[in-house]
Amino acid sequence: MNSRLEKLQLYPFQKLATLLGDTEPNLDYPPINLSIGEPKMPAPKFIEKELSKNSAAIRAYPTTVGGKDLRVAISQWIERRYEGVTIDPNNQVLPVLGSREALFGIAQVVIDNRKDNSTVIVPNPFYQIYEGGAILAGAQVKFLNLTKANNYELILSDIPEETWAKVQLMYVCSPNNPTGKVLSLEKWKEIFEYSREFGFIVAADECYSEIFTSDNYPPLGSLEAAAKLGQGNFTNLVTFGSLSKRSNIPGLRSGFVAGDADVLKKFLTYRTYHGSAMSPTTQKVSIAAWGDEDHVIANRNLYSQNFNEVGRILPAEGFYEKPDAGFYIWMETPTCAIDFAKCLYKNYNLTVLPGPFLARSNAGVNPGSNRIRVALVEATSICRDATHRIYDQITK
Repeated sequence: MNSRLEKLQLYPFQKLATLLGDTEPNLDYPPINLSIGEPKMPAPKFIEKELSKNSAAIRAYPTTVGGKDLRVAISQWIERRYEGVTIDPNNQVLPVLGSREALFGIAQVVIDNRKDNSTVIVPNPFYQIYEGGAILAGAQVKFLNLTKANNYELILSDIPEETWAKVQLMYVCSPNNPTGKVLSLEKWKEIFEYSREFGFIVAADECYSEIFTSDNYPPLGSLEAAAKLGQGNFTNLVTFGSLSKRSNIPGLRSGFVAGDADVLKKFLTYRTYHGSAMSPTTQKVSIAAWGDEDHVIANRNLYSQNFNEVGRILPAEGFYEKPDAGFYIWMETPTCAIDFAKCLYKNYNLTVLPGPFLARSNAGVNPGSNRIRVALVEATSICRDATHRIYDQITK
């Protein structure tokens, strides 16, 4: 067996199941589960119709590179969404089976095990796929802590230069899961400068890019930042997008990777052998989804309502900070986050994710300590009910 598998930690939701396994919830309250970032709003009707209309397409074998009509649809969406970006559908875009698959796979492509102490930089807290992909590629992981004290910023100078010299891949998540932080143009500039100096690939996870709460404030994307900084060929940069959150269709498993053509050429070779080809039916549905913005705007309005309700109920001082984007609350807790999450389940039948399950102890700090992640993915009435339960636990 692959000995690297033994280095993998339990997935956060496995830890959560273990934590709550022997606890009886208070059945006076209907169950609410806001632990996972799975949109509960209905999928758009036109997407369901496209699925039905194109169901016969499953009779054909798909190609890993995907149909040109899908790559064009993705390219056109990118160019509409990100100011100043020009993307070539022939060699700068690759459809993938959701961003999760691709975020794992990019580490298998990029990491060169012939080099000693190959290193991957990961934000902390983080999406666990980053760590798992790095470990199974044979790399060591170095964390950059995101804390309230540093405004949830990536402080690149926290990593010594001798470590940067070993870095082959850096994961960046903006809007960030779970903090909601959006990287500025100045921060992207610094990341690109480090990438050029030390020669590593930047993997930009942007699956929350379309969930933002302020009018006319779409988050800056990595490709857009590169274009604004005169790096329109996207050297050493690949970005990952997804329909899961944008269009409420996580089960479709549809996303893309875009950016550096040389990296994508290698990634295509890897995925060809990996068997990661998108179903022709999924491709047809994805074309329709990327081409429509009305359902995305309506979806965004629902999340805005949820955040407005949370802000009305929870005390801002010390507990609630409205994120730049995304649909998570990265909330401070008055006691140990693990104990607090367990009490919410026991006393109020509410399931949330303890912050330590999303982070690692690094430099003497676990950035998830005294934090819970609450996914505002339900209808506003349910999120309102859940927030009242959280408030009652705080003031209990």
